Order: sequence, then structure tokens, then C-alpha cells
Amino acid sequence: MPFKPKERQYRSIVGIQEYAQEDNELILRGSPIVFDRATVLFKDSQGREFLEKIDRHALDACDFSDFIFNRNHGMNDGTVYARSRNGSVTWRIGETALDVEIRLDASDQRHVWLYNDIKAGRVDKMSFSFDKNFGYTYDTVKRTRTITKIDKMYDVSAVDFPAYDDATITAARDFFSVEGEKEVRELERLARRKRLLLRTYF
Repeated sequence: MPFKPKERQYRSIVGIQEYAQEDNELILRGSPIVFDRATVLFKDSQGREFLEKIDRHALDACDFSDFIFNRNHGMNDGTVYARSRNGSVTWRIGETALDVEIRLDASDQRHVWLYNDIKAGRVDKMSFSFDKNFGYTYDTVKRTRTITKIDKMYDVSAVDFPAYDDATITAARDFFSVEGEKEVRELERLARRKRLLLRTYF
């Protein structure tokens, strides 16, 4: 599945937490989403931090019917290592996180190489991608966007570097820059009002 930053959102929250070998399968377990944990996605030129978190119920109506596990969201190659549709990726929405289990094929050398990279700690992060049209709320005081609804999961991925910074920051900047400009305009409006009140009463 190709990397599509203009069509999808990419996030990296937690790493791959467990690995094991059973018969002819190499098993990975991790949590690509942790709920209600605020993460700084963008810092503007004034040093203000803008954050994002994923609500515990954001996945309640999410389509998990056919999503894949790959590496770097397909940027390196198009290998599909596992897929929910055939049962080689399973998932569970827990109280605090989305947990996934991936079963790699020990007879496929590509799978073995990836598993060995993970086991050796050369690759230890996990990311996920979802539809760009997601539901959210925005807290102007805390400068925090809360994702409240994700319609479709596309992939979970073992990643060399978390968050795909360029794509994530570009998307975040588009949103948070607008919010930052709103904040500046509101502060300017309040300052003008204060000056008018001072001139009126003094």
C-alpha cells in the first residue's frame, strides 16, 4: 500500500512491545494507538505548542475489515507482510489502547529479515494511517485537537523513524497555523477593546 500523505493521516504513538516465535509463525504485538495521550504535533514560531490526542471512542465505528501491516507505510517497498482480511493481523480495542497482533511467515525471508530487525532493536516503532476525513474537537485554551472519530484504518506499520515527521507536521501545520492565527486575532481584538475601554473611562 503506497504512502499517500495528501489522502491519509499518519501517526506514531507506541513501539512494538513483544515478539515471539511459534511453529512457522513470527509473532509481533504492539499498540499503534494509545487513547487520551496528548502529543505535541506542532510548535509555531512563537514557541506555542499545539497538541493532539485520540479519544477512547474514536474507533467505535472504525472499519477494520481490511487493513495491512507493512514497513514504513510502503515507502521502501510494496510488501504486504500481514492482513486483517486473512487473519494474519488481529486487533483489540482496549480501555487504554488499540492492541494488534501480527503473524509473519517464517518461511518468507522478507518476513524473517523484518522480524530480526525488530528483535535486534533496529526497528522498534509502530505507526498507523487512517482516513483524512476524521472527526475532531479543538480546545483553544489547551491548544489541543482531540480526534473523536476515525472511519477507516488503512495500515499499521513498523517504522524506522516515528510519526513520519514531514507528512505529519505538514498536515498539523495546515490545521494549527489556522488556529494560531485565530488566537492572535482574538488577542488583538481583546487588546483593542481594552484600549477603547481605557480611553472611555479615563
